[in-house]
Amino acid sequence: MSLLINKQHEQLFVRHRRNPILAASDWPYPVNSVFNAGATRLPDGTTLLLCRVEDRRGHSHFCVARSEDGYSGWRIDPQPTLMPDPQNHPEELWGIEDPRITFVPELNKYVITYTSFSAGGPGVSLALTEDFRHFERYGVVMPPEDKDAALLPRRIGGHWALIHRPVTTWERMGHMWISYSPDLRHWGSHKLILRARRGAWWDAYKIGLSPPPIETPEGWLVIYHGVRQTASGCLYRLGLALFDLQTPERCLLRGDDWIFGPEEPYERHGDVPNVVFPCGYTIGDDGDTINLYYGAADSCIALATGKVSALLDWLKRRGRPENSELR
Repeated sequence: MSLLINKQHEQLFVRHRRNPILAASDWPYPVNSVFNAGATRLPDGTTLLLCRVEDRRGHSHFCVARSEDGYSGWRIDPQPTLMPDPQNHPEELWGIEDPRITFVPELNKYVITYTSFSAGGPGVSLALTEDFRHFERYGVVMPPEDKDAALLPRRIGGHWALIHRPVTTWERMGHMWISYSPDLRHWGSHKLILRARRGAWWDAYKIGLSPPPIETPEGWLVIYHGVRQTASGCLYRLGLALFDLQTPERCLLRGDDWIFGPEEPYERHGDVPNVVFPCGYTIGDDGDTINLYYGAADSCIALATGKVSALLDWLKRRGRPENSELR
């Protein structure tokens, strides 16, 4: 059951009392900031976060943190887990950012999509791993400017499906797209699936996938971020949409309201203020509890907990079918 907060807004996610749960001060080697972590739950129940770690040059790499309960007692790799490799992958010259993790049963591997950053701009890269120790890089699969990507965990009509966010050069807006591939390397059948709105909307400038989609009997539940340009800078908040299970380019419902935004000091103040940006989640043993791991102000990692059933219920009550017109 959704709780109520001031002004009677529904509270779909509750922040953890120990937030932020990870910060640069927790790291075993010198770093500037830790944020935007991909997340998964290992077979033994351990929560694994693949954290974006930024050094004092401004370049990012990935480092694994593990916890038995998902919020405390973190065991952090003593050295970076995955570093940029610009010698073999020049698209990673200025770092690797914002990983999203999808476990793919058919491959029995974790597929990591991430942003590779170089002079050409941000692009979408992909790597596979079984143990978060050894990684097979596939390289850039969506050229710049593109980011905010995640793979669906199973094939759709015999093809892999990737949601991502290119930016158009003529309007400088970012909409969400889906593309299909027979082999995870060659991508086509590109389709626009969700548009950034215009004008005064909270998601009027850019939108993008936040954590990987959640497969439910009702459809693919998507938590996405919207970016609004304000007089004091960009404001990042979260919304919900639902896509058809067999034709995921078809949006069934989209909420008009944002459901989660920066409120606490650690979300309001940091390297990039007024940002909540989740890249990962885990689902509890009940199949319903969702632990959402998000970067706060590009400076630390925080945790908020909700229920998948409550998110779907909210969409059914507050969402409406999406169409191709910009609202």
